[in-house]
Amino acid sequence: MVYLIKIFLIFLLAISLNSCNLTSEKSQNQTLAIIVNQADPLSVKIGHYYRQKHHIPKRLLIEVKFAPHRSVLSPQEFQKIQAQVQSRTPANIQSYALTWARPYRVGCMSITSAFALGFDATYCAKGCTPTKPNPYFHSHSSQPYTDFGIRTTMAIAATNFEQAKQLIDRGVASDATYPQGTAYLMDTTDKARNVRAALYNNIKENLGKRLPIKVIKANSLTNQSDVLFYFTGLANIPNLETNRFVSGAIGDHLTSFGGQLTDSRQMSSLRWLEAGATGSYGTVVEPCNFPQKFPHPGLVMYYYLHGDTLINAYWKSVAWVGQGLFIGEPLARPFGRSSL
Repeated sequence: MVYLIKIFLIFLLAISLNSCNLTSEKSQNQTLAIIVNQADPLSVKIGHYYRQKHHIPKRLLIEVKFAPHRSVLSPQEFQKIQAQVQSRTPANIQSYALTWARPYRVGCMSITSAFALGFDATYCAKGCTPTKPNPYFHSHSSQPYTDFGIRTTMAIAATNFEQAKQLIDRGVASDATYPQGTAYLMDTTDKARNVRAALYNNIKENLGKRLPIKVIKANSLTNQSDVLFYFTGLANIPNLETNRFVSGAIGDHLTSFGGQLTDSRQMSSLRWLEAGATGSYGTVVEPCNFPQKFPHPGLVMYYYLHGDTLINAYWKSVAWVGQGLFIGEPLARPFGRSSL
């Protein structure tokens, strides 16, 4: 409860700082590098398509090579790969886009957090304990590497090229469209996974003038055609495929293993992207139900609506990020440079 009060005060502070500058001096396609695994033909194909669609310079496509089709990399193997990536990364690069669904984990960390923060066991947890905090949490900066020494990372995750292509195309199509849609905040019957519901009414009060927000006491959303945000807490989400997501939409479910993309006993976060969302999130090892280890819906909505890219808005919303995996189209930016 102390955490919920503290995080709400942080959220109110964010709302009050409408004058903050979120605009980077360099265009986004010059400050993101794409990492492809040459041993994985799908990764290579996704990387080249993404570079083409965003007109990213060829020098910002970084090739590495390691055995694909594994869920987990050891910290030792990862550190060798990361050293290669870092040696080829220009100093101005602020973010990375990975182009695979597997591996999704490095030791006890998610692979997106490992690339962003370096492998560091203090970002992990044994049992239900806190972890080292995310230095980019609730930041007004659009230059995470320049200002904090981390390169925010997101995986353009898919199990086939058509799914990846559709995801990328949705993100590109959404840019600066200022889409009309609704935020659905689900208050479920799953007491352990429903901990974010305590934030919902305050989020509605503070952001309700910016977009329609519906707090719904139900375990699923069905047959809605305007889904812009969808946040819930369940191990498996019924009826997800019956809804239509607006291009650029974000959706995630608070559960233990949503970030185990290809072999989870719960619903994989990939299901959100396959249903039409443009970004999602899940944890790769048991996080317990700390809200700090999952996106704060109010903060991700606020920064996204303010004009941040999907990758930066999502990263700013998770206080303890080491166990969490970000997936989607990193450069999606439906609300332009500033919309508040």
